[in-house]
Amino acid sequence: MLKKERQAYILHQVNLHNKVMSSNLSRDMNVSEDTIRRDLQELADEGKIIKVHGGALSHSFSQVHYSSSHVYSQDHKKTIARKAASLIHDGMFVLTTGGTTIIELARALPPRLKATFVSGSIPAILEYMQHPSVEVIAIGDKVSKNSKITTGGEAITQIKRIRADLCFLGVNAISLKDGITDSDWDVVQLKKAMIESSQKVVCLSIAEKINSLQPIHICDISKIHMLITELQPDDPLLKPYRDAGIEVI
Repeated sequence: MLKKERQAYILHQVNLHNKVMSSNLSRDMNVSEDTIRRDLQELADEGKIIKVHGGALSHSFSQVHYSSSHVYSQDHKKTIARKAASLIHDGMFVLTTGGTTIIELARALPPRLKATFVSGSIPAILEYMQHPSVEVIAIGDKVSKNSKITTGGEAITQIKRIRADLCFLGVNAISLKDGITDSDWDVVQLKKAMIESSQKVVCLSIAEKINSLQPIHICDISKIHMLITELQPDDPLLKPYRDAGIEVI
Protein backbone atom coordinates (compact mmCIF):
# COMPACT_ATOMS: atom_id res chain seq x y z
CA MET A 1 0.00 0.00 0.00
CA LEU A 2 1.39 3.41 -1.00
CA LYS A 3 1.91 6.12 1.60
CA LYS A 4 -0.93 8.24 0.21
CA GLU A 5 -3.28 5.26 0.42
CA ARG A 6 -2.16 4.47 3.98
CA GLN A 7 -2.62 8.02 5.14
CA ALA A 8 -6.01 8.34 3.47
CA TYR A 9 -7.11 5.15 5.25
CA ILE A 10 -5.74 6.42 8.57
CA LEU A 11 -7.49 9.77 8.20
CA HIS A 12 -10.79 8.09 7.38
CA GLN A 13 -10.52 5.81 10.41
CA VAL A 14 -9.73 8.75 12.68
CA ASN A 15 -12.69 10.71 11.34
CA LEU A 16 -15.00 7.72 11.60
CA HIS A 17 -14.04 6.45 15.06
CA ASN A 18 -12.52 9.62 16.58
CA LYS A 19 -9.64 7.59 17.97
CA VAL A 20 -7.28 5.01 16.45
CA MET A 21 -4.55 2.80 17.85
CA SER A 22 -1.24 2.32 16.03
CA SER A 23 -1.28 -1.42 16.68
CA ASN A 24 -4.70 -1.83 15.04
CA LEU A 25 -3.70 0.24 12.03
CA SER A 26 -0.52 -1.82 11.67
CA ARG A 27 -2.54 -5.02 11.69
CA ASP A 28 -5.24 -3.75 9.32
CA MET A 29 -2.75 -2.54 6.71
CA ASN A 30 -0.10 -5.19 7.31
CA VAL A 31 2.72 -2.70 7.83
CA SER A 32 5.07 -2.07 10.76
CA GLU A 33 4.13 0.13 13.68
CA ASP A 34 7.15 2.29 12.86
CA THR A 35 5.62 3.01 9.47
CA ILE A 36 2.30 3.87 11.12
CA ARG A 37 4.02 6.18 13.61
CA ARG A 38 5.73 8.05 10.78
CA ASP A 39 2.41 8.39 8.93
CA LEU A 40 0.69 9.66 12.07
CA GLN A 41 3.43 12.19 12.66
CA GLU A 42 3.14 13.50 9.08
CA LEU A 43 -0.64 13.80 9.38
CA ALA A 44 -0.25 15.56 12.73
CA ASP A 45 2.33 17.97 11.28
CA GLU A 46 -0.19 18.80 8.54
CA GLY A 47 -2.81 19.56 11.21
CA LYS A 48 -5.14 16.75 10.12
CA ILE A 49 -5.03 14.69 13.35
CA ILE A 50 -3.74 14.88 16.90
CA LYS A 51 -0.98 12.35 17.59
CA VAL A 52 -1.08 10.79 21.07
CA HIS A 53 0.78 7.96 22.74
CA GLY A 54 -0.14 4.74 20.94
CA GLY A 55 -2.31 6.31 18.25
CA ALA A 56 -4.20 9.44 17.21
CA LEU A 57 -7.34 11.48 17.87
CA SER A 58 -9.59 13.54 15.64
CA HIS A 59 -9.71 17.26 16.34
CA SER A 60 -13.41 17.05 17.20
CA PHE A 61 -12.73 14.37 19.82
CA SER A 62 -10.22 16.56 21.62
CA GLN A 63 -12.27 19.75 21.85
CA VAL A 64 -14.54 20.93 24.64
CA HIS A 65 -16.44 23.22 22.26
CA TYR A 66 -17.12 21.41 19.00
CA SER A 67 -16.55 23.32 15.79
CA SER A 68 -18.69 22.39 12.79
CA SER A 69 -15.64 22.49 10.54
CA HIS A 70 -14.09 19.53 12.38
CA VAL A 71 -17.14 17.26 12.73
CA TYR A 72 -17.14 14.30 10.39
CA SER A 73 -20.46 13.57 8.64
CA GLN A 74 -22.20 16.34 10.58
CA ASP A 75 -25.36 16.48 8.44
CA HIS A 76 -25.96 12.78 9.06
CA LYS A 77 -25.39 13.26 12.78
CA LYS A 78 -27.92 16.09 12.82
CA THR A 79 -30.48 13.78 11.21
CA ILE A 80 -29.79 11.13 13.86
CA ALA A 81 -30.06 13.77 16.60
CA ARG A 82 -33.48 14.95 15.41
CA LYS A 83 -34.78 11.39 15.43
CA ALA A 84 -33.35 10.77 18.89
CA ALA A 85 -34.75 13.98 20.34
CA SER A 86 -38.27 12.90 19.39
CA LEU A 87 -38.01 10.00 21.89
CA ILE A 88 -37.49 12.25 24.91
CA HIS A 89 -40.53 13.38 26.88
CA ASP A 90 -41.10 15.64 29.86
CA GLY A 91 -40.07 14.14 33.17
CA MET A 92 -37.61 11.61 31.76
CA PHE A 93 -34.20 10.82 33.22
CA VAL A 94 -31.76 10.40 30.34
CA LEU A 95 -28.21 9.00 30.46
CA THR A 96 -25.90 9.96 27.61
CA THR A 97 -22.33 9.17 26.64
CA GLY A 98 -20.10 11.66 24.84
CA GLY A 99 -19.24 12.25 21.20
CA THR A 100 -20.25 14.52 18.37
CA THR A 101 -23.62 12.83 17.72
CA ILE A 102 -24.57 13.35 21.38
CA ILE A 103 -23.60 17.02 21.02
CA GLU A 104 -25.98 17.31 18.07
CA LEU A 105 -28.68 15.64 20.18
CA ALA A 106 -28.19 18.25 22.92
CA ARG A 107 -28.57 21.00 20.32
CA ALA A 108 -31.71 19.40 18.85
CA LEU A 109 -33.71 19.25 22.08
CA PRO A 110 -37.03 21.15 21.94
CA PRO A 111 -36.85 24.42 23.92
CA ARG A 112 -39.82 23.51 26.14
CA LEU A 113 -38.59 20.03 27.05
CA LYS A 114 -38.36 19.45 30.80
CA ALA A 115 -36.16 16.44 31.41
CA THR A 116 -33.05 15.51 33.39
CA PHE A 117 -29.82 14.65 31.57
CA VAL A 118 -27.03 12.74 33.27
CA SER A 119 -23.58 12.63 31.71
CA GLY A 120 -19.87 12.59 32.41
CA SER A 121 -19.02 14.16 29.05
CA ILE A 122 -17.76 17.71 29.60
CA PRO A 123 -18.76 18.93 26.10
CA ALA A 124 -22.23 17.35 26.44
CA ILE A 125 -22.77 18.87 29.89
CA LEU A 126 -21.88 22.32 28.55
CA GLU A 127 -24.42 21.88 25.73
CA TYR A 128 -27.16 20.73 28.10
CA MET A 129 -26.50 23.78 30.27
CA GLN A 130 -27.49 26.02 27.35
CA HIS A 131 -31.00 24.55 27.34
CA PRO A 132 -33.58 26.70 29.17
CA SER A 133 -35.62 23.90 30.76
CA VAL A 134 -33.55 20.76 31.30
CA GLU A 135 -31.83 19.74 34.53
CA VAL A 136 -28.23 18.57 34.30
CA ILE A 137 -26.50 16.04 36.57
CA ALA A 138 -22.75 15.74 36.11
CA ILE A 139 -21.15 12.40 36.93
CA GLY A 140 -17.92 13.15 38.74
CA ASP A 141 -14.50 11.48 38.90
CA LYS A 142 -11.18 11.72 37.10
CA VAL A 143 -11.44 13.50 33.75
CA SER A 144 -9.84 11.85 30.73
CA LYS A 145 -7.95 14.59 28.89
CA ASN A 146 -8.26 12.73 25.60
CA SER A 147 -11.99 11.94 25.61
CA LYS A 148 -13.13 14.87 27.82
CA ILE A 149 -15.22 12.50 29.92
CA THR A 150 -15.13 11.49 33.58
CA THR A 151 -13.94 7.94 34.17
CA GLY A 152 -13.17 5.71 37.11
CA GLY A 153 -14.85 3.82 39.94
CA GLU A 154 -16.74 6.75 41.48
CA ALA A 155 -18.32 7.68 38.15
CA ILE A 156 -19.43 4.07 37.65
CA THR A 157 -20.82 3.92 41.21
CA GLN A 158 -22.86 7.06 40.59
CA ILE A 159 -24.25 5.65 37.34
CA LYS A 160 -25.29 2.44 39.11
CA ARG A 161 -27.44 4.48 41.53
CA ILE A 162 -29.51 5.85 38.64
CA ARG A 163 -32.55 4.26 37.02
CA ALA A 164 -32.79 6.09 33.73
CA ASP A 165 -35.69 5.99 31.31
CA LEU A 166 -33.36 6.18 28.30
CA CYS A 167 -29.70 5.74 27.58
CA PHE A 168 -28.36 7.31 24.39
CA LEU A 169 -25.20 5.49 23.46
CA GLY A 170 -22.80 7.07 21.02
CA VAL A 171 -21.56 4.08 19.04
CA ASN A 172 -18.02 3.54 17.81
CA ALA A 173 -18.74 0.20 16.14
CA ILE A 174 -21.72 -2.17 15.93
CA SER A 175 -22.35 -5.57 14.37
CA LEU A 176 -24.79 -8.42 14.89
CA LYS A 177 -22.02 -10.90 15.65
CA ASP A 178 -19.85 -8.79 17.96
CA GLY A 179 -22.42 -6.39 19.37
CA ILE A 180 -21.25 -2.94 20.49
CA THR A 181 -17.49 -2.42 20.62
CA ASP A 182 -15.10 0.43 21.34
CA SER A 183 -11.39 1.20 21.64
CA ASP A 184 -11.18 3.00 25.01
CA TRP A 185 -11.15 0.74 28.09
CA ASP A 186 -12.31 3.39 30.57
CA VAL A 187 -15.13 4.63 28.35
CA VAL A 188 -16.26 1.03 27.79
CA GLN A 189 -16.71 0.55 31.54
CA LEU A 190 -18.89 3.66 31.71
CA LYS A 191 -21.02 2.54 28.79
CA LYS A 192 -21.51 -0.88 30.37
CA ALA A 193 -22.75 0.76 33.58
CA MET A 194 -25.09 3.07 31.65
CA ILE A 195 -26.62 0.15 29.77
CA GLU A 196 -27.32 -1.71 33.01
CA SER A 197 -28.86 1.38 34.64
CA SER A 198 -31.33 2.17 31.86
CA GLN A 199 -34.77 0.83 30.99
CA LYS A 200 -34.18 1.38 27.28
CA VAL A 201 -30.88 1.63 25.38
CA VAL A 202 -30.75 3.60 22.14
CA CYS A 203 -27.67 3.39 19.90
CA LEU A 204 -26.82 6.39 17.73
CA SER A 205 -24.64 5.52 14.75
CA ILE A 206 -23.89 6.84 11.30
CA ALA A 207 -24.32 4.12 8.69
CA GLU A 208 -20.57 3.82 8.07
CA LYS A 209 -20.15 2.29 11.52
CA ILE A 210 -22.72 -0.44 10.90
CA ASN A 211 -21.09 -3.87 10.68
CA SER A 212 -17.76 -2.60 11.99
CA LEU A 213 -15.62 -3.81 14.89
CA GLN A 214 -13.40 -2.28 17.57
CA PRO A 215 -11.17 -4.26 19.96
CA ILE A 216 -13.11 -3.95 23.26
CA HIS A 217 -16.54 -5.51 23.74
CA ILE A 218 -19.26 -3.46 25.47
CA CYS A 219 -22.38 -5.60 25.12
CA ASP A 220 -24.18 -8.10 22.92
CA ILE A 221 -26.68 -6.84 20.38
CA SER A 222 -29.49 -8.26 22.53
CA LYS A 223 -28.92 -5.44 25.06
CA ILE A 224 -29.92 -2.82 22.48
CA HIS A 225 -33.56 -1.77 22.15
CA MET A 226 -33.30 0.84 19.38
CA LEU A 227 -30.87 1.78 16.62
CA ILE A 228 -30.94 5.22 15.02
CA THR A 229 -29.00 6.05 11.87
CA GLU A 230 -29.38 8.69 9.16
CA LEU A 231 -30.88 6.02 6.86
CA GLN A 232 -34.53 5.23 6.35
CA PRO A 233 -35.63 2.41 8.69
CA ASP A 234 -36.39 0.11 5.76
CA ASP A 235 -32.90 0.43 4.28
CA PRO A 236 -31.51 -3.03 3.36
CA LEU A 237 -28.38 -2.43 5.46
CA LEU A 238 -30.54 -2.32 8.58
CA LYS A 239 -32.73 -5.35 7.83
CA PRO A 240 -30.59 -7.82 9.86
CA TYR A 241 -30.96 -5.54 12.88
CA ARG A 242 -34.73 -5.33 12.44
CA ASP A 243 -34.84 -9.10 12.08
CA ALA A 244 -32.89 -9.40 15.35
CA GLY A 245 -35.72 -7.60 17.16
CA ILE A 246 -34.17 -4.14 17.36
CA GLU A 247 -36.45 -1.19 16.67
CA VAL A 248 -34.81 0.78 13.88
CA ILE A 249 -35.61 4.46 13.50
